[in-house]
Order: sequence, then C-alpha cells, then structure tokens
Amino acid sequence: MVKPVRKAVLPVAGIGTRFLPVTKAVPKELLPIVDVPAIQINVEECVSSGLRDLIMVTSRGKDALIDYFDHAGELEDLLERKGKQAELAMVRRLNDLAQISAVRQPETRGLGHAVLCARAAVGGEPFAVLLGDDLFEGNPPGIKQLLDVYAKYGKGVVGLWEVPVGQEHLYGIVDGEPVGGDVFRLNKLVEKPEPGKAPSRLAIAGRYVLPPEIFPILANTQPGRGGEIQLTDALATLCASDGLYGVRLRGERFDAGDRAGYVLAVLRYALRRSDIGAAVRAGAEKLLRET
Repeated sequence: MVKPVRKAVLPVAGIGTRFLPVTKAVPKELLPIVDVPAIQINVEECVSSGLRDLIMVTSRGKDALIDYFDHAGELEDLLERKGKQAELAMVRRLNDLAQISAVRQPETRGLGHAVLCARAAVGGEPFAVLLGDDLFEGNPPGIKQLLDVYAKYGKGVVGLWEVPVGQEHLYGIVDGEPVGGDVFRLNKLVEKPEPGKAPSRLAIAGRYVLPPEIFPILANTQPGRGGEIQLTDALATLCASDGLYGVRLRGERFDAGDRAGYVLAVLRYALRRSDIGAAVRAGAEKLLRET
C-alpha cells in the first residue's frame, strides 16, 4: 500500500542575486505577484492539493517568510478598530492556511543539501518539494498532478515541461518512455547537459514527490556542478536504484526567478484579476503601441 503524502518541503534559503538590489533586504519569495507574494501562491498550491504540513528550508535573514504566515496582532487590532473587515479577513486567512514550520540551511550548498536539511522534519514518509521560482497555473494544481501519479505507481515523481529548442543546456533534462498520457517512466536525468547533447527537451520543473529513500542518497551525493549538492544527481541515483516517473505538467508555468519571467507572471496574474484586469490590459496595449 502506498503511503499518503502529507508534507511538503519549500526550499527558500537562496539569496536571490538575480533580483539585487531589492533582495538585499527583501526575500525574493516575498516579491509580489501584483499584491500576493510568490511564496503564498505556492503555499496555496500545496493546500489546494491536500498538503497542509509545510516545511520551509530558510537561511539567515529570511525570518520574514515565516512571519508572513504568522499572527500579526498589532495589524489585526488596527484593522478591526478601523472596521476594515475585508482586509482583516485577508490577513487572518494567512494564519490558518497551513501548519508551517522552518528549518535552517546553515550554508549555501545547493538544492540537494537544502532538501536534506528537512530530513528530520519530514521523517520516514514520502513528501513533496516545490521550488518558489516556479509558479504553475493548472487544474488540477501542479503538485496535485504529481501526487496522483505517485498514488498510482508508488515511486518518486518529477514535474516536467518542454523547453524551447536550444535551451536544453540550461536545465535538468530527462530521458524516458511514455506509459500513458503525459506520464513517463524515466531512464536517466542529466543536469544541464552540454549543448546539443540533451536526451530530450523535457526539463525538470520545480515540482517533485519523493520517497524517504532520497535522504540517504542525498547524504552520500558528492558536490557536482557548481560545487553544490545537486538534487538532480541524487534523483539520477534514485532512478537507477528504485525507479522514477515524470509527468508533463498541464497548465501554464512562469519562471519567477528570472526577471523577464517575473514581469510576465505579474502581468498574467494582473490580467486575470476582475478588479484591475481591464485597466492593466488597456495600459499594456497602449504601451505596446507607443514602444
């Protein structure tokens, strides 16, 4: 019987150098997508997928991420006194979204090391991993698509998306065989292959569902590209020893860790808003005509 997945790990310890200077003082995960930070979008993806026990892997200077989902007594009292009930409900909703805890990554040693830091908090059960740089809009949500595949096969699952020709060397790429629909049984994974040597155009997106067996593999994974412990390297070992599946995610993906991708994400979410969508569309069309 396949164990249910109850927990999710959100690695948020990165410095965010691509967004300097603002990330000198503000965690990149709190940069707003209109008026909702990227981290909230990912937390809500977890909750809507049935995951409410969330573990953030943070670092020094990122306490604001935990504070964001904590009670803010002074602010709540102020909103209540001013009769701003809608705003008060919005703030209080954040407190009750999920059970959020934090563990520290004491030094920057890569994504694989960040996941390994959550080992004690996860325990001996399967868990999800969501990267804050990747935002998905889909029905069902991105991580739920992986959870469904895990429930069927009982093996680790990675999210996949098809990258443009010539960009394969920028991503972790997989080689696999289709087993039905958008699901693949994976044969190998390559972290940022040399140009022209990628086994496919299917790249690893920022969504994973992993068995607890990944932890001892991570503990024995040597630093790879960039001198860091790469999660992809550990997944390659897991793929060879226990098997691994991939699912091509249905929906829209935004790379909020890239400046252009971030702006596009803000624009897309703004256009879908009933309160500002029409004004944003008109303004964007005017800018395009004048550019």
